[in-house]
Amino acid sequence: MPTTTADADAVLIGGGGASTAVLHHLALHLLRQQHRRPLRVIVVDPLDRLAERPADRTWCSWVPRGSAAEAELEPAVHRWWPTVQVVAPDGTAAELDLAPLRYAMVRGEDYYAHVAGLVDLARERGALQLEHLPVAALGVEEDSSATRVVLPEGALVAPVVLDSRPAPPARPGASSLVQHFLGQRVRGREGSVDPDRAVLMDFSVSQPEVGLAFGYCLPSDTATALVEHTAFVPEPLGAAEQAAALAEHLPRALGTTTSADLVVEHVETGAIPMTDAPFPQRPPAPPGLRRSRVVRLGTAGGAVRPSTGYAFTAMQRAARAVAGQLAAGVPGDRLEVPHPYPRRHAWMDALVLRALLDGPRRGGLDGPEFFVRLFARNPPQRVLRFLDGLTGPGEELALMATSPRGPMLRAAALDAAWRLRSGR
Repeated sequence: MPTTTADADAVLIGGGGASTAVLHHLALHLLRQQHRRPLRVIVVDPLDRLAERPADRTWCSWVPRGSAAEAELEPAVHRWWPTVQVVAPDGTAAELDLAPLRYAMVRGEDYYAHVAGLVDLARERGALQLEHLPVAALGVEEDSSATRVVLPEGALVAPVVLDSRPAPPARPGASSLVQHFLGQRVRGREGSVDPDRAVLMDFSVSQPEVGLAFGYCLPSDTATALVEHTAFVPEPLGAAEQAAALAEHLPRALGTTTSADLVVEHVETGAIPMTDAPFPQRPPAPPGLRRSRVVRLGTAGGAVRPSTGYAFTAMQRAARAVAGQLAAGVPGDRLEVPHPYPRRHAWMDALVLRALLDGPRRGGLDGPEFFVRLFARNPPQRVLRFLDGLTGPGEELALMATSPRGPMLRAAALDAAWRLRSGR
């Protein structure tokens, strides 16, 4: 077949966190090595350019001290904490020493600005040519000769397409929740906030009938903090219900008696799927190709941890791997993308989701008690490493031993029956 001329070395569809992470690591790779010609990349996204994006989200994660990941992320980190708190339903707070990890808070505006600076530097050094098309991609077409990103007018051809648009799973799962959150960055009087008190999970908030809810509080300074209300529920909460839940939590999170004197500087909200349904990292390959040249990133590529909704670390791992191979000129169908989490974790997450959906009234899990128990009976590093998909079988057996035995055995039996019925 004739060779189709490429418009770019790679096309990124979508300009959110997953694509930004690829640009971040791609710029770092290109700045570290010599290239005969600049790498040509086109970003297709209706939003404005990277450097002009507004504050729209906050990412949080735990990072090993002294690691390469810490060094790569440090310029964009707003705050670090060596300890965090988990608050039980009765208000009892446990202080968790995370060493050798640190908890990182990355604000969207800081990350976008940092990556924009690295991209500009790579451009200045002749290592990168980056173009932004402010349109929405209509689809991707692929055959053995070319991969095309269909636009409102025309199409782009590239040997690699990285697609971060939301996409449905390959097939339905057995259990699904949604992580629905509403957060406000608020400013109070000077000295009203303890900048060293980072609350990872506060289960003293009102709980839904099914699932769980918690608040968290991440201070910026002695007067400002990001306070969020998060719920793992079958369906997103109503806007008024969620606003009321956050308003109830705000004074308690900041140690005040009223929220009337708080100034809201920023609001962020979202709904993240939590499901045991599979999200393949590639679509089916067209005839004549071993694998598709399209790689799915972010939620569409399975970066969201089904049992918690965390995605940042998996998103960074995928971006680091993909960027290094792009910089080395690896063809799209040969790109090796790390699986977001070990496959055995998919089964463990499926059990947790099923048990949370059933709840204690039906023999399932009491969500707040489950997470408080995990942190109380295990080193916090083990729990956090598990949530990032970095534990081995020995650590996972230790975690399972500290989980409520009855609800988890019941969930395992129900999951096995479902798999037999559905042929999974």
